[in-house]
Amino acid sequence: MAPVQADRKTAVARWRARLKLHPLAKLGPGLITGVADDDPSGIATYSQAGAQFGLDMLWTMPVAYPLMSAIQSMCGRLGRVTGKGLAANIKENFPPIVLKTLVLFLLIANTLNIAADVAAMGEVGELVTGIGRHAMTLGFVVGTLLLQIFIPYHRYVVFLKWLTISLLAYAAVLFTVHVPWGKVIAHTVWPRFTLNAAAATVIVGVFGTTISPYLFFWQASEEVEDMRGAPPLLKNPEPAAAELKRISRDTWSGMLYSNLAAYFIILATALTLHAGGITQIDTAAQAASALRPLAGDFAFMLFAMGILGVGLIGVPVLAGSAGYAMSEAMGWKSGLERSVRDARGFYAVITVSVLAALAIQYSPISPMRALFWSAVLNGLVAVPLMVVLIMLVSRSKVMGAFTASKPIIVLGWMTTALMSAAGIAMFLPGI
Repeated sequence: MAPVQADRKTAVARWRARLKLHPLAKLGPGLITGVADDDPSGIATYSQAGAQFGLDMLWTMPVAYPLMSAIQSMCGRLGRVTGKGLAANIKENFPPIVLKTLVLFLLIANTLNIAADVAAMGEVGELVTGIGRHAMTLGFVVGTLLLQIFIPYHRYVVFLKWLTISLLAYAAVLFTVHVPWGKVIAHTVWPRFTLNAAAATVIVGVFGTTISPYLFFWQASEEVEDMRGAPPLLKNPEPAAAELKRISRDTWSGMLYSNLAAYFIILATALTLHAGGITQIDTAAQAASALRPLAGDFAFMLFAMGILGVGLIGVPVLAGSAGYAMSEAMGWKSGLERSVRDARGFYAVITVSVLAALAIQYSPISPMRALFWSAVLNGLVAVPLMVVLIMLVSRSKVMGAFTASKPIIVLGWMTTALMSAAGIAMFLPGI
């Protein structure tokens, strides 16, 4: 038995070594953050944009790409340089009311987001398997909680990275329909729509789900998590050049992957749902179901499996970001590498946020409408949070010699201005 066991251990060691050499292993929080950005809430929002406005909302993705990349790279940089998450840095550098307000809004938005996401996953699970949606929802909730609570992050993250492949489903959907690329490019560069309250609401929803507060907290904290006890760059600047280059490459590539997937979702729904006269989408599952008679069973299955894949990433990221933010605000120990006994408050926040989202499924609150409006709420909350973030990464008192570059800061302020303008426009019916 001993030689057999030794052979098995050797085989497992070789398998793990191959996994570490895989290109996915070289990518970090930026990739997972980017894919989590296209959670079922995001998919519903992008589907609504494509269904309601056709090709004329494609422009939002090329515009959003450099803006979201700049913001997320600031978050990653802040975490690696200071060795602390976003909430911990806000706590040290701003009045308590700032942190309390931002964290409160984050918890509300995240709970609504999780509720919408698990509801969509339950619906899609029912469509694919025939098992009741409530049973599927419960299964997804229990599964994600068990993974987060009992599996160390360095093992769990391998599962999350492989799930990122699910986003390719939305590119594959386009092979099932005719794509007039000349027209697509023309509308991407020069959209044709009237800027009114309805358009402003969709734009805020798109940018809100693309540039979301929970992603800010998650990426900063995951950079700290990935340090595994190594000193921050403020204390050990020697690896700074390599580390900051890695964060930049990881973030910009992860956001590109995310944006391309979102672009394909808008495009696919524009060419199918909008063209077929379907202009109102309440859930990601509804978008998948509506594709079936228009583009066939294969397109439906691809869209549905993509929803389930990114949902299994998005829910843990939403719950985890809430846990990090609350724990840092309260001074509790936090981290997905820690045991439940060592970080009770952190895991309690994760558990409560997910179970509260599950309870919404059985309440008069419609998770279907929460799906879109949680994205809009994220868009509005993101504005003050971005102001705080830019101020943090611009201060040498916080970042030492590693303050963000001027081009990144400029992109950050442009993002804040755009989100502010879109938010104001949404409430001006006379536009």
